[in-house]
Amino acid sequence: MRPQTGDYPVFYDTYISLTTGTDAQTILSESLKNLDSFLHSIPENQADFAYAEGKWTVKEVVQHCIDTERIFAYRALSHARGERQSLPGFEQNDYAATVVLTQRSLPRLIEEFILVRRTTQLLFEGFLQADLERVGIINGQPIKTFCWGFIIEGHWLHHQRILKEKYHL
Repeated sequence: MRPQTGDYPVFYDTYISLTTGTDAQTILSESLKNLDSFLHSIPENQADFAYAEGKWTVKEVVQHCIDTERIFAYRALSHARGERQSLPGFEQNDYAATVVLTQRSLPRLIEEFILVRRTTQLLFEGFLQADLERVGIINGQPIKTFCWGFIIEGHWLHHQRILKEKYHL
């Protein structure tokens, strides 16, 4: 099932609207080939390129996507397991400001991202229908667990579009 109004905070509309398909498990499973193909098409000599001053480099965008997917997958796990406390948001710029990527190569970041996506896929495959329909709280607002799968893929698609349009990749 696709997320409907009321299944998630409206903030996530941007990401969910970029996805196609009708269930989170299939979307995550089918996204792996596209993710792998796109990431491996990035020239290594573009790894430290930023399209403007103050913007993230390609490696920083990839690291951001890795961090965010882990956070969103944790939220999905928490909600699937019945966590009743409201989970906090996170400030992406604070995360980005603390990571040092000078010793990380683009190929290693790509490898990590693909593995993170694979574990996210396996996480969602392990959820029962009742787990997927369970409601959790994020920033004081309700969200159904299955929505996180759409949000995870949509977040990547958002950044993939930016990498194509702004970084010309």
